[in-house]
Amino acid sequence: MSKLTPTALAALVLVLFSALAFGQSYPNRPVKMIVPFAPGGASDFVARIIAPKLGDTLGQPIVIENRPGASGNIGMDAAAKAAADGYTVYLGNIGTIAINPAIFQNLSINPQKDFIAITLVAGVPSVLIANPSVPANTVAELVALAKSKPGELNFASPGSSTLNRLEMERFMKLANLNIVHIPYKGGAGPAVTGMLGGETQIMFVTLSSAISFIQAGRLKALGLSTSKRIEALPQVPTMIEAGYPDMVSSSWQGVFVPAGTPRPIVDKLHAALLATMDSPEIKQRFAGGGVDVVTSRTPEDFASFVAAETLRWGKVARESGATID
Repeated sequence: MSKLTPTALAALVLVLFSALAFGQSYPNRPVKMIVPFAPGGASDFVARIIAPKLGDTLGQPIVIENRPGASGNIGMDAAAKAAADGYTVYLGNIGTIAINPAIFQNLSINPQKDFIAITLVAGVPSVLIANPSVPANTVAELVALAKSKPGELNFASPGSSTLNRLEMERFMKLANLNIVHIPYKGGAGPAVTGMLGGETQIMFVTLSSAISFIQAGRLKALGLSTSKRIEALPQVPTMIEAGYPDMVSSSWQGVFVPAGTPRPIVDKLHAALLATMDSPEIKQRFAGGGVDVVTSRTPEDFASFVAAETLRWGKVARESGATID
């Protein structure tokens, strides 16, 4: 068994001491949070609610930077390649972290290797919505309409590799439907805008991206991906009630930092995020948008969750044939 030389031991102690000291002084300037989608979607909704409170907790502002494109891959790539010093954090979600690796054959990074998972922050249920012009007010009526016009209806998605696209693929498989896919770039915001303008007819979308339009009567909600009805939309049935128990799902959001970030900084961010998410104000604002506060006990717990979700949704993505070169 080899022993460390006095010089090597001194160097190791210096490195450990420097990392600890760096963690204690962190942060001493603003922290950038990269959001890989355009404003208006669930990721942006979550980021803009938690950023001010997280900044208060850390003692430095959190500056949001929207980096949309390529189903979130542009922002994810930028975050993974940022300096591992804690001054760039990444708000990843089920699509970019767990689904994209199975769909994009030439993805430039490996989310599980190129990031350190800090904690979950949110769970966002999906809702099946329709443009008011669609002559269907329930899931059963939509299924009957789609069966009577195979290939004539269309559905929007926030991108080819998103959970919402896979939810519709699963729904079509379960109901034996043929509906044309129209993907949008930039996330849920542009997709919802397109539906409001009559470009598309139906879609699964994160509830936070559509709830205000549903409440205003500008979009119709047919079914929720939750296990039970929610307080914000008590009149909307679940997909379980509509006869599709396999359609329960949630688009989670979590915070990551580039691989190599010192452990003291990881721990400080984890503690700050847990304190932030425990705020009654955050919980109230999330609930108003149909979003659940969800956290991870440790970074390791979140990393294990990410690994399991990658296996689960990777299988769904491959079975759907939704791969991109």
